[in-house]
Amino acid sequence: MGTLGQPPVTEERDSSRLIIVVAVLLVVGVMVGLAFLLRQPPKVVKPADPYIANLKLSDFKMSAEQNFVGSTVSYLDGTITNAGDKTVTHVAVEVTFKDEMGQVVQKEEIPLRVVRSNGAYTEPVDVNVAPLGPGKSAPFRLTFDSISAQWSHQYPEIRVTDVTVK
Repeated sequence: MGTLGQPPVTEERDSSRLIIVVAVLLVVGVMVGLAFLLRQPPKVVKPADPYIANLKLSDFKMSAEQNFVGSTVSYLDGTITNAGDKTVTHVAVEVTFKDEMGQVVQKEEIPLRVVRSNGAYTEPVDVNVAPLGPGKSAPFRLTFDSISAQWSHQYPEIRVTDVTVK
């Protein structure tokens, strides 16, 4: 009760705890919502085609040239041999570049292109343009627009990851 002549004193409720709890719940809700919306679907691992064992890569040679823009383009040439009994129409390879410590500094999965002669010059074309028959070999070329500066300049690891046959 108030005294005579003075207004009654009203106590204000402390609402700062309520504001903090609501803010924390709001932040947690937004984070859960973003995590749900930005999640990646699980990667489906496709089993390796057993025909990959019939493809042999050999005779590796590396070279580099400057293109007309002035940047360096690197090439990895070699030979692919089809030791199986089917015609190969597509090959993809994974190329892994490592540093001096053996750690991976760059990994790329690219289609393998066989080198075909067009009269006056040679050009790398997709294997479906020049299929690789059973028991046949063909030169190939892999092209890299840029390679990590941390690469040890040793030959990269090359692994066939996908093949299509007919």
